[in-house]
Amino acid sequence: MKFKLAIVTIFLLLGCAKKSRTTSPLLTYIPHNSAVIIKINDLSSFSSKLDKNHLLSSFSSTHPYSSIVEKVKPLDYLQTDKESMLAFVELGKENFEVLYAAYYSEDLFMVEDITDKKVETITYEGKTIEKHNLEGNTFYATRIQDKIIISSAKMLLENLLRNKNNLEVNPSLYKLNQAINTQSSANIFINAKKSTSLLNSVLAEGTQWDISNFTEWVSLDFNSNKDHVKLNGINTANDSLPKISDLFRNTHALVNRTPNMAPMASDAILSFTFDNYTAFAQNQKKHLDRSVEIDKTFDAVEEIGLIYLNSDLSIVLHTSGSMKIHEFLDNLKTGSEEYQGNEIVSLSKNNFLNAYFNPLVKGYHANHYTILENTFVFARSAEMLKTIIANYKNSSTFNKTATYKTAQQQLADESSILFISNAKGVEYFLNRYFTQNLAKEINTKELSEYSFAAQMVAEDHFHHTHILFQKIAHETSLNKTTPLYTLTLESGVATVPQFVKNHYTKKEEIVVQDQENTLYLISTAGKILWKKQLSGRIQGRIEQVDLYKNGRLQLAFTTDNQFLILDRNGNEVAPFSFSYSGGNLGPLSVFDYDGRRDYRFVVSQGDKIFMYNRQGQIVSGFKYKKADRPILGRAKHFRIGRKDYLVFKEEGGNLKILSRTGQTRVPVKEKITFSDNEVQLHNKKFTVTDTEGRLYQIDEKGKVNTANLGLFPDHGMDATSKTLVIMNDNELQIRGKKVTLELGVYSKPRIFYLNDKIYVTVTDIQNQKIYLFDSQAKPISNFPVSGSSQIDLSDMDNDHKLELVSKDQENSIIVYRIN
Repeated sequence: MKFKLAIVTIFLLLGCAKKSRTTSPLLTYIPHNSAVIIKINDLSSFSSKLDKNHLLSSFSSTHPYSSIVEKVKPLDYLQTDKESMLAFVELGKENFEVLYAAYYSEDLFMVEDITDKKVETITYEGKTIEKHNLEGNTFYATRIQDKIIISSAKMLLENLLRNKNNLEVNPSLYKLNQAINTQSSANIFINAKKSTSLLNSVLAEGTQWDISNFTEWVSLDFNSNKDHVKLNGINTANDSLPKISDLFRNTHALVNRTPNMAPMASDAILSFTFDNYTAFAQNQKKHLDRSVEIDKTFDAVEEIGLIYLNSDLSIVLHTSGSMKIHEFLDNLKTGSEEYQGNEIVSLSKNNFLNAYFNPLVKGYHANHYTILENTFVFARSAEMLKTIIANYKNSSTFNKTATYKTAQQQLADESSILFISNAKGVEYFLNRYFTQNLAKEINTKELSEYSFAAQMVAEDHFHHTHILFQKIAHETSLNKTTPLYTLTLESGVATVPQFVKNHYTKKEEIVVQDQENTLYLISTAGKILWKKQLSGRIQGRIEQVDLYKNGRLQLAFTTDNQFLILDRNGNEVAPFSFSYSGGNLGPLSVFDYDGRRDYRFVVSQGDKIFMYNRQGQIVSGFKYKKADRPILGRAKHFRIGRKDYLVFKEEGGNLKILSRTGQTRVPVKEKITFSDNEVQLHNKKFTVTDTEGRLYQIDEKGKVNTANLGLFPDHGMDATSKTLVIMNDNELQIRGKKVTLELGVYSKPRIFYLNDKIYVTVTDIQNQKIYLFDSQAKPISNFPVSGSSQIDLSDMDNDHKLELVSKDQENSIIVYRIN
């Protein structure tokens, strides 16, 4: 029986339902120090719903789950269609025992078919306690009139019998019971003060919480099916002790605007609203026991929003007016930069949000801020603000996600407190606040299809609460291109950022070099993993190789005067630290003829050619060691049928098409004034263009076909076996279909083949626009997007959604997700 739900959902909040003005006599037998009480209206229905709920399977392997299941195992032998009560009571530090109260009937126990059973009789205070052992499970039971009380601990029954003449219902529990929905399969009552140690037993050291600081009692009506768990009810607070929920007393909830501001890729949002800042400030003063006069600098604030993205936090203040806040922040301004028309301001003081909005904001460093309409957005880094600005301007916001829409349909329109999260958000909070064992035991991959939400709507002395775990309905693609993050380098971006695979996670990371020749490796989440100072600029693309054939990948490249291979930690791999006097190296070429990782590394230096094997030794059998003229660009390897072709461009117009040994395999007699485009293999022909705008195609016998395309000298060309792409001035041609773009300065086009689909990209460097098309020259939805270099395109995090990376501003990169 999956009563783990009562523990797992204890610590969120939420809802309202039909009223019942009757009080169960069974409550009389529930100990006043119970931490959690579950009123089960139909035991069979409740058990069935828990068993069929897919979400709960995600917790089945955790230690807290198994320990609770073990405690309630005796209930598997019971059957009743009447209401019953299950209570969790702390006996000793963090040791919880269960007590179950039900109406007695002759057929309550289903033990006829059990052979491994034993019953002992114990007398206490003149009453009988039975000790049952069924299939190794021990529990105790006693009869009081027409009730039967069962417990995992004999002491609980002894306490009950000793005080049987003075039993009464806890007054707070009595009131809550009058507001429950008896049509729910169960109702859950949580005593916040008594439940604190239950929560703290699964929290990480140093993050212990006293949930009684938030509320006194929580009452939740439980409903579930295989796709959702819904908990609706109220939580209460008395006037004697300050509670966080009291911060919203004498205020009204508002429509939450934070989801409209948070980036689409946010992991979670948390929002607090109030329509009366003065009332909030007075409540805050009482809660913090302050004697200082209320500061009205932020009296226009109506909502405090927390945005969780890529393990970082941003805080937004939605206001009805901003003059006082403007003046306050202007006095803290130390500098600023502009990003997409917005000013990002650096601040000299960064802890003021903690002072003004404690306890809702604690320990936060607001180093930068920007303004979007009447909303002040604060962040620890300027990069976070750039990501928020880019998403907001692109209308790629959290309120458009399936996670938000799924939750929003089940919740009230206005909230005093609103929390909505996806599985990544759950994983973030598990890793940050809960024990490592629990975080590892919960399979967050199984949560990826769920939306998680909690809502509180404040009233004077109680609060409507809603908790929701809802499977996201499958829906058509959102067709949005979402900025995931921006990252600022220490100097200007010098190379085209590109994706490289992390062989541990199987996800993609990013490598890029800055103007000071520092190479960066950047994680999937946008964090700099390491930096390495190089002696020169990387030539061409970085290649990944598996030198030791063990699945571990290295980075191989040339600079102006070095050929290097680095491991994934940025360390040089011996013996690949070759330096070349005089520099002037071309881009590195890596050949893997048969896919066996017996690599050939080709380095050109003017007219010299060096070919190395994977041990770093010169390949003696390769005879093309010196060209007639200096080599242009990088060497290319193509295979047609069972034949390998190595292709080199030389200054002076010679095209060398060689065998593996460096012998001429295809003689090309015609001289070509090569354009600045690589040789491609298209329709089984070696394809190049010249500076006069002509297209050359050479077959395996050396026959040359020429077509005058009338291209400008700086045109771009890329090709695959069946797709030819030309970028000429502002006209893009894909498989003969032409697209006229805005006037600008365009990069060379690049073809990607991903998820069985061809993508063609080109960037307007002058106007900082990235274009993306399919193989039929049709634009991909929501393009162009902002960017100022060629791009790389990949499924970065293996979620079947593509990401692209590009240079953003002069010293920053930007990553987008194509939904």
